[in-house]
Amino acid sequence: MTQALEGIVVVALEQAVAAPIATCKLADAGARVIKLERPEGDFARGYDGFAKGQSSYFVWINRGKESCRVDLRRPEDLALVEAMIASADIFIQNLAPGAADRLGLGSATLRQRHPRLITCDISGYAPGTQHERRKAYDLLIQAESGLAGITGTADSGPSRIGISIADIATGQAAYAAILEALLRRARTGEGSAIALSLFDTLAELMNVPYITRRHGGIEPLRIGLAHPSIAPYGVFKLLDGEVLISIQSEREWLVFARDVLESPELASDPRYASNVLRAGSRAALDGEVQTRLGRRRFADVSAALDRHAIAYGTVSTVGGLIAHPAATPVPVPTPNGPVEMLAPPVLIDGKRVAMRPVPALGEHDAALRAEFAGAVTASAI
Repeated sequence: MTQALEGIVVVALEQAVAAPIATCKLADAGARVIKLERPEGDFARGYDGFAKGQSSYFVWINRGKESCRVDLRRPEDLALVEAMIASADIFIQNLAPGAADRLGLGSATLRQRHPRLITCDISGYAPGTQHERRKAYDLLIQAESGLAGITGTADSGPSRIGISIADIATGQAAYAAILEALLRRARTGEGSAIALSLFDTLAELMNVPYITRRHGGIEPLRIGLAHPSIAPYGVFKLLDGEVLISIQSEREWLVFARDVLESPELASDPRYASNVLRAGSRAALDGEVQTRLGRRRFADVSAALDRHAIAYGTVSTVGGLIAHPAATPVPVPTPNGPVEMLAPPVLIDGKRVAMRPVPALGEHDAALRAEFAGAVTASAI
C-alpha cells in the first residue's frame, strides 16, 4: 500500500521529545526523515537504558529515521545541513531559543531562500511573549500552565502527570499543522512558517478550567480520579476491589440509579435531577453510591453495568497494561534487537503502520554525506 507521505523529505534538527514525536508520525506516514544529531547524539538517547540498554524515550519516537551526526560549529557541516534543507519539503527544529537564527537556519531566512519549504519551529514559549527566550521543559510547562495545579488529590499537592504530556501534545499539534501546510502547498505552491510552543499547547488544553475560573469565578480543585464537571464519575470501593464508573447523561443516571444500584429513590431524588445538581452535591451523591456499591462484588457490579450499557473500568497499573486484553504490542527493530512497545493507535484499511528500525547514532553518516556532497560543493562555488 502506498503511504500518504512517500516522496516527502523531512530534515529534523531535533532533540528530546516534542519535535521527534512530530517527525516520528511523518516517518510512519512514509516520509523520509533525516535526523540531525550532535556528535554525542540526541540527549534523549541517554534518558534511561530500559530498552535493551537503549533509551525508552528514544526507541519509542525515532523509528523509521536516518541518523546523521553534524557539528554545526564546523562550516562544512553547516553547509551539509543547508544542502539537505534545499532538497527538503519540511524543516523542523526545537533547538534552544534563538539558536537556529544564529546558525542562519531561522524560518524567515530559509523561507526566503526556499519558498516551497515548510518550516516548523517548536519552542517553550510563543514568539513575541515575555518568556520567548526562556528555556523550558515538560515539567516546567506542566507547572507554569496550571496543569500541575489541578492534578492530584486535595491532600497531595500539585502533581506532574505521569507522562511528558506537554512534549507529546506539542509534537502531535506540530504533526497536524505540518499536514495542513502540505495540503495548503498542494493548492498554492507556497510553503509555510509554522511556530508553536509547549506552553501554548498545554494552555489550550486547559480551556475548560480556564473558563471555569475566568467566567465562573471558581478555582478548579484537585480531585484525583473524580471528574470536575460530571457526577457520578469516579472510583468506588467494592467488597473485593474497586470500580471506576462514568455517567455521561441524564438517561444513564436514571438507568444506573434504578437498575444497577437498584435504588429508584435515588433516580427520583430532586437533589440529583440534573448533572449540574449532581456535581454540586458530589460529596453526598458519592456517599449514596458508595454505600450501595460497598456491599457488592465486582463480578455482580460489572455484569449489571454491562447489562445496562453503563461505562466502567478499573484502575490499572503499568503491569496491568502489559497484560491488558485491549493492548496491541508490536516489536520495533533497534540496534540492540527488537523491543516490544504498544502500537500507534491508527488503523488504515484495517492495518497498523509498520514499525521501521530505530537508527544507531550516526548510522547514516557516510551515505548522507555522500548523497549531498555534490550539493555542498555546488553551493560553495
